[in-house]
Amino acid sequence: MQAKLYNQSGEETGNIELPDRIFNVPLNEQLIHEALIVQLGNSRQVLAHAKGRGEVRGGGKKPWRQKGTGRARHGSIRSPIWKGGGVTFGPTKERNFKKKINKSARQKAIFMVLSSRVKNNEYAVLDSLNFENGKTKEAQKSFDLISARLKNYFKNKKKRDSILLILPLGNEKNIKKATGNLPFVKTISAKSLNVIDLLSYKYLFLLKDSIGSIQETYKRTKK
Repeated sequence: MQAKLYNQSGEETGNIELPDRIFNVPLNEQLIHEALIVQLGNSRQVLAHAKGRGEVRGGGKKPWRQKGTGRARHGSIRSPIWKGGGVTFGPTKERNFKKKINKSARQKAIFMVLSSRVKNNEYAVLDSLNFENGKTKEAQKSFDLISARLKNYFKNKKKRDSILLILPLGNEKNIKKATGNLPFVKTISAKSLNVIDLLSYKYLFLLKDSIGSIQETYKRTKK
């Protein structure tokens, strides 16, 4: 599959071949949804925790004797029916939200989202990004130029859309530093692609070298 290649100023510099096994995969919404649910569940932190009667303070001694007082019998002030006692059926940290998905299925879901971005023209391939000083204003200027040059390429021209920038494997500290304060841009390594980030951002920007990094990271698996 052929795609246009753009430079840092948004000017077209040529074409580049996109591998079909990554960028031309038929869409399966059910598989993408499954991969999304698995990732959300595995990243969920269990914060709510109510103490049971074995965790609250006090209650080492029987509050009064069993018989002869005229009051109901009680064995501990840590009982759930006492003020300050344990909680019955409350949320606990022992809950487990972990889910599993096959590695090949997760990989295919990532390819499907990448393919949908290409199919809907919600992407751009850049030959390089060079921010020597790692300054935010350099990155801002670059993305403004790219957006201005590609205004007929992208559909939404009324507001600035969010961008996920995929970086190749290697030292890209200046790019990360320059884009770190741009709220509409997030950088991600080619080896860290995931369904949540790919779905959360409107447009996908790929550096030319990141395509090879994606191929190297997500090698062909057996069917």
